[in-house]
Amino acid sequence: MNGDINLKAPSHIVRLAKDSALQVSVRVGRNGITNSLITEIQDQLVTRQLVKVKANRGITDGSDERSDLFELLANQTDSKLVFQRGNVAVFWVGK
Repeated sequence: MNGDINLKAPSHIVRLAKDSALQVSVRVGRNGITNSLITEIQDQLVTRQLVKVKANRGITDGSDERSDLFELLANQTDSKLVFQRGNVAVFWVGK
């Protein structure tokens, strides 16, 4: 599913998440979800309100698998998946 994920997030957070000026700060590489990836996202969420994550091509076979990957990342980082489009997702700490 593309577009709005978490409608419980404040509208200003969703607007920021959709803004193309928000740069990708974490990439999911060929190793997939690793402890260091989770730690990096958690560390960034401490200092930033939003973290934009991009899954490299070939990591997932389709949109359902990609959505599952991003949902798993949200659960493991104690964050909320605010927005997803294609292979890019934005996570919010929910403060």
